[in-house]
Amino acid sequence: MEILEALALTNSYRAAGELAGCSHHTVEHWVTMRNRGLLRDGVTPVERVKLIDGFMPKIEEWVERSNGKIRGDVVFDRLTAIGYEGSDRTVRRALVAVKLNWRAGRRRVYRPWVVEPGMWAQWDWGHGPKIGGRQTWLFCAWLGWSRLRVVFPVWDKTLPTVICCLDRSMRIFGGVPTYWLTDNERTVSMTHVAGIAVRHPLIVAAGRHYGVTVATCVPADPESKGGVERSVQIAKADLVPTDTNLRDAYASWAELVEACTVFMDKVNGREHRVTRRRPVEMLAEEQARLHRLPDTAFTTAFGETRKISSTSMISYGGVPYSVPHTLAEQSVWVRVDGDEIVATYVGVSGAQEVARHLLSTPGNPRIDDAHYPPRPAGALARQPKATDTAEAEFLALGDGARMWLIEAAAAGTSRVKVKMAEAVQLAQLHGTERIDWALGHAATYERFGDGDLASILAAHPVGQRRRADEEHSMQPSTKAWESFGQAAS
Repeated sequence: MEILEALALTNSYRAAGELAGCSHHTVEHWVTMRNRGLLRDGVTPVERVKLIDGFMPKIEEWVERSNGKIRGDVVFDRLTAIGYEGSDRTVRRALVAVKLNWRAGRRRVYRPWVVEPGMWAQWDWGHGPKIGGRQTWLFCAWLGWSRLRVVFPVWDKTLPTVICCLDRSMRIFGGVPTYWLTDNERTVSMTHVAGIAVRHPLIVAAGRHYGVTVATCVPADPESKGGVERSVQIAKADLVPTDTNLRDAYASWAELVEACTVFMDKVNGREHRVTRRRPVEMLAEEQARLHRLPDTAFTTAFGETRKISSTSMISYGGVPYSVPHTLAEQSVWVRVDGDEIVATYVGVSGAQEVARHLLSTPGNPRIDDAHYPPRPAGALARQPKATDTAEAEFLALGDGARMWLIEAAAAGTSRVKVKMAEAVQLAQLHGTERIDWALGHAATYERFGDGDLASILAAHPVGQRRRADEEHSMQPSTKAWESFGQAAS
């Protein structure tokens, strides 16, 4: 532009060249380019002949044969074998250009998915955290229109677990969608014939029970159900302990269940990036388009029913197994899964696994302490509990009073209530804190006789404690030794 501006000022090639600091031939070249209309792309570099040019047809052939997957080092080795003498860097640049052109005509075209309310729901699995060295799984479901996400932790991906999770999901949705979309796992599709998936009979029966059609995506093509794929990524990034989220390892199964509940509340209660609305708000509208949910879950795959005893135990194969105490006197479904026994409870909120034990033999019950509340205090750990006003006044003195009562009772002390009343009276004279301290000392040194409490108080009168310092020390000083070792004058 400086050259053309100089020409406009001087109207001479030579004068414009002197003014712009270039040859007059250069001025003539750019004036000609301007007159031909070739300045729109700026300075167009001249394409030079490169060593790789003669080998480009071969690179294009290899890219075509490999469906665009051949590596740069493989291409370089093959070209070197047929006489190429250039660098590896040149080969890689040429390969990138060829692959880009190859993919241009084969790029997958995505059509925007316009979701209808109540039509589609999807589910998938993600690797969960390990608890006690055992791998868990995250069941992730996604309701298409409202973008509501559901995440449940499970121990396995068996068919009863799948049906259990689907039932719980639909009860959270508040209805049944028209379609469930998922992968082609063995629990859903047993095989494929001529590209058509053959469904598992139990999943078909479960679909009839709920009035929903279970569909599967194209095999080995997770992009055909990308909505739930993203939900799995988000759930794993937030729930599985990694260096990026700094989440601590889970100490128990209950912690993982609580973390999943908190995660669902968070993602469903915040504004979605696409809809600009909260999923819980959109769910209220979508529920009007969902089908009615059966009152009872599909229990065929859950096994056999067992009645829970008052001790929160069930019997299977002659072996007692524990279940949560909150289900006492109710019924659960029991099945064997490998070397484990699984108990499933079907309640108002859906079917959910409540207990899992290793199989045992008669005479060896399986009891999980987590299924029971904390143990009540036994004979050796009972604490005083007031039954009348006098006892309440004495115990209100503090921990020393409780200790005195426990130790005095264990020592067989007589007239315990009389001595308790005396301690309450002394508290009115000496203060509660001082009496509680004296009772604690009496319990420690087993002083339970008459007048022992008053004796302890008299031996430790109230007053300011004094401590001698260096200014009032009776120790003779070392001033006489200052001249030791010095010559006499």
